[in-house]
Amino acid sequence: MIRLKSSLEGMETAFTDARDQLAVAGFTIGGNWDYDRGSLDRELDQDGKVWLRLPFRVTSGELDAEKSAQDTLIRFESPFVLKHLYEEGIDRDAVGAGMLNQFQDPADADAEIEPEWVEAGRAALAEAENLLHANVPATS
Repeated sequence: MIRLKSSLEGMETAFTDARDQLAVAGFTIGGNWDYDRGSLDRELDQDGKVWLRLPFRVTSGELDAEKSAQDTLIRFESPFVLKHLYEEGIDRDAVGAGMLNQFQDPADADAEIEPEWVEAGRAALAEAENLLHANVPATS
């Protein structure tokens, strides 16, 4: 995991505004969300192993990533690039012959990140910063 400096850190805004604007740039709500925190993630590679993550905390309301409209305010934390490496091939513990375990844990949840992915993360972060600063009102 490599943290990136960002003008988004500390920015407070409506979750739905941030989610909708960042969707234009390929960001989705990360699967690790909870009612008081979450992240907006963008895949940087074609294999789903390298990601830019924009973590946030809920400052007002409750997050429900499955609702389209909600009155939830979030504050962005320090973004980072992360890389997960998964076991390739057949999972011998999966049920049934030849099945893959789509819920397997990463073989290396914090794999080394090559410089080109850090640069790709910085470029995606700059795009996110431009989108949010130009189109989303900050509440703080």
